[in-house]
Amino acid sequence: MVKSYEGRVAAVTGAASGIGRALAAELGRRGAHLALADVDEEGLGVTAERCRELGVTVTTARVDVSDRAAVEAWAAAVAADHGRVNLIVNNAGVALAATVESMSYEDLAWLMAIDFWGVVHGTKAFLPHLQASGEGHVVNLSSVFGLVSVPTQGAYNAAKFAVRGFTDTLRMELEIAGSPVSATTVHPGGIKTSIARNARMDASVAVAAGGEARARAGFDRVAITSPERAARRILDAVARDRRRVLVGPDAAVIDLLARLPGGFYQRALVLGSRRLGRH
Repeated sequence: MVKSYEGRVAAVTGAASGIGRALAAELGRRGAHLALADVDEEGLGVTAERCRELGVTVTTARVDVSDRAAVEAWAAAVAADHGRVNLIVNNAGVALAATVESMSYEDLAWLMAIDFWGVVHGTKAFLPHLQASGEGHVVNLSSVFGLVSVPTQGAYNAAKFAVRGFTDTLRMELEIAGSPVSATTVHPGGIKTSIARNARMDASVAVAAGGEARARAGFDRVAITSPERAARRILDAVARDRRRVLVGPDAAVIDLLARLPGGFYQRALVLGSRRLGRH
């Protein structure tokens, strides 16, 4: 397992901003060489320049994680350019606010292609290279919405629960095989990133929340953890080979709620949503 990041090679998706950028910088500070990917080439360039100032090798690629062939090609290029790969962080993600009734099949497919299939593509493309390195780790970003379900987040819940199940299974299979590779599932709470501001939002959700701007601002109010703090928490947990890591005090509270009977927290969310709808 990856116990130290010094001299290791880490690949990070969604590295142009938010948690991905913070993870890249923190990995660089800890001495890891970096292979960074995103569809936002401008933001990716900024991240890369900041990381190069830390004295580590940095390569970048424009990669759409929903494209299996593109991810596989990137994984092969990273192994060739860096000589090996020790860590893959499948971080890229998007959000969608819509009820199950109102969401379009197209929006659902868009989110699942990135938030779930992107994780699958990254995991399977890099796993052989991690195995070959003799010391590897798969880090997959789920969410607190992979612990509890929330109204208007049916698509996101589905993807993040799927990431959790997929990664937990992978971890057990690696242990059964005696593999030199391990896996960790990450459940961030509210992190101060742009994911909510860039989310797709159904009109019915915006109206119920009192307007799209108000709905997006609501997330900002509950985003209490900085990406930098999140990155440190994640990398510390991976170095300790934790199966699951909760990021932020709100994540710890939600994890406790998830352990209660489903009807308890679900009824509370129903009542809260009804009250919000009347204001």
